Amino acid sequence: MLKILHIAVENFAGVPYSFVQMHRAMGDQSQLVTFYRTIQNFPEELTLDFKIYRNPIAKAWRQFKVIQNALSVQKKEKSYPIYFEPKNFIESLYFDLRETFRSKKIYEFIEKHKLYEYDIIHYDGGMDFFHDARIAKQWKIDGGKKIVCCYFGSDLRARGLMKELDRISDLNLTTEFDHLQMHPDIHYIFYPYEPDVPPRIPNETNRVRIVHSPTNRRYKGTDLILKVIDEIKKERDIEFILLENLPREKVLSVKATCDICIDQVGGKFGGTGYGKSGLESLAMGIPTITNMTEEYQSFLKENPFVVANNAKELKEKLIELIDNKNLREEIGKKSVEWLKKYHSYENVNKRLLELYKTHGIL
Repeated sequence: MLKILHIAVENFAGVPYSFVQMHRAMGDQSQLVTFYRTIQNFPEELTLDFKIYRNPIAKAWRQFKVIQNALSVQKKEKSYPIYFEPKNFIESLYFDLRETFRSKKIYEFIEKHKLYEYDIIHYDGGMDFFHDARIAKQWKIDGGKKIVCCYFGSDLRARGLMKELDRISDLNLTTEFDHLQMHPDIHYIFYPYEPDVPPRIPNETNRVRIVHSPTNRRYKGTDLILKVIDEIKKERDIEFILLENLPREKVLSVKATCDICIDQVGGKFGGTGYGKSGLESLAMGIPTITNMTEEYQSFLKENPFVVANNAKELKEKLIELIDNKNLREEIGKKSVEWLKKYHSYENVNKRLLELYKTHGIL
């Protein structure tokens, strides 16, 4: 039985916890540790419960930093890999002081929960308790732990790698196709997903229901999507539902009543493809629209996604789906089958164990 510890800033979109669930389902011991509690009502396990300011000013500042980082990469013509660095003395001082104040709590937390008893440490998002990766270094050098970094979302697109942790990592993983171009030694792995969604509720009305549930409008291309929806409303009788800042249970219950889901199209800095929201739509048998490069489409064999990379394509694909109920049902059935084939715990765990072996972790 393997003993695998997952450490994440937070259980964002429930992704880190899904890996923990997979390990347990496969008979291994696993635990999730987070620095902050998530506000989306995803499961929590062991958390340091650091305070994070979520008022409008704090949110605006974090959003500004993400955009600033992403723009700086664009200016460098996407010169990857990029590494996280404080932008100035004040920012550097802030991080140093914050970690100094947190240090005692972190070490007591590690001792209380005996986190050093695990053999494989997954850093989900590629961040240690400290920016200099002192805990990871100690565990690797003194304890012989194996270090795995797994990257999601905008971890590599905007923030960049944490240099010290990247230097000692035994294996780098990603669930994002475009990340393969952002790190010289990283491996793609499908996100482990076992459907935990409510059953689909057939829409008995004559109005096709279309849903979009962005976690970040800029990343998901929401402004573009809204413009296209406004155009379609002039030509077709549809109902459009925009779900934002709602508990996950509420989002899923509404999604279950819809006919078409738009995941992301034309977003800024958000990459291409799909995330957990897209998987949930597939699990319900809902045709799901997303943007995807030709290379990514070829990489994802047999994938059921309806691809639209710009406003023109989005409108065309939406009209086609709105006008053809049989097509929607056909894609929905294919979606459920593809999800089981590629994202099941068993298949993802099999691939992970192969990577463990080839990288000397097992």
